[in-house]
Amino acid sequence: MHGRQVVVEIKSLNGKQFDIMTKMPPVLRAYELDIRSIISNTLMRGSLDLSINVKQEGANKPMMVNTGLAVYYYQSMQQIATQLNIPTDNILSTLMRMPEVVAADGDMMSEEEWMQVKNLVEQACADLMTHRKHEGEVLYRDIVSRIRNIEKLLEDILPLEALRKDKIRTRLTNSMEDMVKVENIDPNRFEQEMIYYLERMDFSEEKTRLKQHCQYFHDTIEKEEVSKGKKLGFILQEIGREINTLGAKANDADIQQHVINMKDELEKAKEQVLNIL
Repeated sequence: MHGRQVVVEIKSLNGKQFDIMTKMPPVLRAYELDIRSIISNTLMRGSLDLSINVKQEGANKPMMVNTGLAVYYYQSMQQIATQLNIPTDNILSTLMRMPEVVAADGDMMSEEEWMQVKNLVEQACADLMTHRKHEGEVLYRDIVSRIRNIEKLLEDILPLEALRKDKIRTRLTNSMEDMVKVENIDPNRFEQEMIYYLERMDFSEEKTRLKQHCQYFHDTIEKEEVSKGKKLGFILQEIGREINTLGAKANDADIQQHVINMKDELEKAKEQVLNIL
């Protein structure tokens, strides 16, 4: 590129917002807004670190000396050397290393060169997006498996539910017989109270809603939407609400173990959803 070598590097850390730090030579400062726009439109989110290094091949880089600045530095150095009685033998070599004393002459970038830099930035963004897609495929498989595990655990609860009612009925009957003589128990009243108690612990509605929320999660994650992380997060909140209510009503050690495993899968899914735009 007319004696120039351009290296573009983009590093990315996951984040909900778009935040970019840039490091580029002065020759590209006029195009910084264009570069930021390219990256924002392509990558959309994350903490990004952009580095553009423009190297000029030796013979093709005309140099100039900023004489006025050099004189200013020289006078200051001479004054300090006189006051401190320091030799000034090497003052010239020191002077030439001072900031901006020696600079590239007419360091400008043509429209053709800018278009080449733009293409490199776009290619770097595309390469990063390819890497993100690979990571996204792994993330997708993991998070979907978490929801499927919750659905499987819910199915495993179904046979335990029928056993739970029998265990509760037996436990309450034994407790009543221990406290009151059998002949003093009104069977009709006892049955009415038993039905009322079992109805309060019934979690059929929670099971139905939990199934619906899980299916809605699957439907949503499959949609071709640019941004759906927040929506998936809200669905997981609803899934968690039903799991908590189901656990509160369970009143059974075996079912509680399944509920705990559901919560564990849910928390892992929530952590992964934070990585979705």
